[in-house]
Order: sequence, then C-alpha cells, then structure tokens
Amino acid sequence: MSRLAGKVCVITGAASGIGAETAALFRSEGATVVGVDLRDDSPGVDLALACDVADENAVREMYAAAREAFGAVHVLFNNAGISPDDDVSVLDTPLDAWQRVQDVNLKSVFLCCKHGIPHLLDSGGGSVINTASFVAVMGAATSQISYTASKGAVLALSRELGVEFGRVGVRVNALCPGPVNTPLLRELYADDPEKAARRLVHLPMGRFAEAREIANAALFLASDESSYITASTFLVDGGLSGAYVTPE
Repeated sequence: MSRLAGKVCVITGAASGIGAETAALFRSEGATVVGVDLRDDSPGVDLALACDVADENAVREMYAAAREAFGAVHVLFNNAGISPDDDVSVLDTPLDAWQRVQDVNLKSVFLCCKHGIPHLLDSGGGSVINTASFVAVMGAATSQISYTASKGAVLALSRELGVEFGRVGVRVNALCPGPVNTPLLRELYADDPEKAARRLVHLPMGRFAEAREIANAALFLASDESSYITASTFLVDGGLSGAYVTPE
C-alpha cells in the first residue's frame, strides 16, 4: 500500500535538490504534491506554485491556492533554504548577508508553519517537516555563522511546535541532513577538492549523502509509520554527529 495515499503534501524548495527528489518520491507513494519555489516550474508535481516564502502574504496565498485546488493539506515539508557562498566568520559577516539567510532559512519556516498548520488542523492533523541541518547540533571552525544560527533556530522552533501541537494531531519534526551531494555542494567544491576532503574525513561512511537518502527520511516523517515521533531532532548525517575518530 502506498504510504502517502490520499495525502496532499506541500513542499517548498521543490525545484531542485532534496525538494525535487522528495516531490518525486512522495508522488510515487501516492501523494498529491504541491511544489513551491521562486518560479512555478517545479518538475513532476501536481501543482507548481511560485512563492517568495519569506513574504507573509505570498505564503498565506500559496496555502490558500493549494487548499482550493485539492480541498485539504496534510503534510508540510518546509525545505526551502540557502547557504552562503563562502565560509565566513562572525567577524566578517555583513549584516545584510546575515539577514538574507535568516529570512530565507528561518523566517520562511516560521511563516509556513504559521499559515500551513491551520490547514492541517482543518484536515484533522498531519505532519510538518522542517529542514534544519547537522550544524544545528555541531560547531565548525569553517564558520558559516548565519547559516548555522538559522538552522539552530529552525531546530528549536520545530521542537517547540511539536510539543505545542502534540495533542491535536499535528506532528512537527526537524529533519537534520548532513552534507548532501546536491548541485549546490558539487559546485561549491568542484574547484577546491581540498575543501571537500577536509569535510569527508569526518564522515564515518566516507561520502556525502545522496538527495534520495534525505527524501527517504522525509517520507518516513510524512507517513503514518512515524506516528509516535514529534518534536524530534531527526539526524540523517551518516554518523557525522556521533564521530570522534573515523576509519582510515
């Protein structure tokens, strides 16, 4: 039996990477998928919507459009996010760069929860999956302070909402991927193999995750198989956060 049969799932950041992989996987499991990105060209979805997820009115209207099209919303995968181009210390981070990351990575999750959860409540409950990161629970000397702070806040927000809505049928979890082999990561390390190697040495599995592996975790959290999981820090990091010394 399809694990998401009859469920309407809204995925932000659905045009590429983890979002696109998750959209394809959710549809293969019977879901109706609304793919949301800055343009209305998310591939392979049932409805593609353009939305600036850092704009409150746009987010409100996006959920209203999904509800009007399909009558209900059951799953929110708040996945949209950006990462700074370079490793930058707090001492060198411009305020406008800091704020841009907070708006896309954190403000958007807040807005999608604020305006999406009421639709889940109207449907009798559902699952909210907020993409945080392994950096929400670990520090790094190669600092991306604005990104790290935003993901730590997503983790805390998700935990709080999971507790708040635990008795009314809405589960909220923070999905925390390790480094993922996405086009963004490949581009980042293509011209600097030493930078990639510095990170790979800390991974017990010796490789970055594939986007489908993160999508599989999102599928579990979206489905009834995770019915007793809420307010969790759901790490999918290949053992990175548990490692001290890795195999040679």
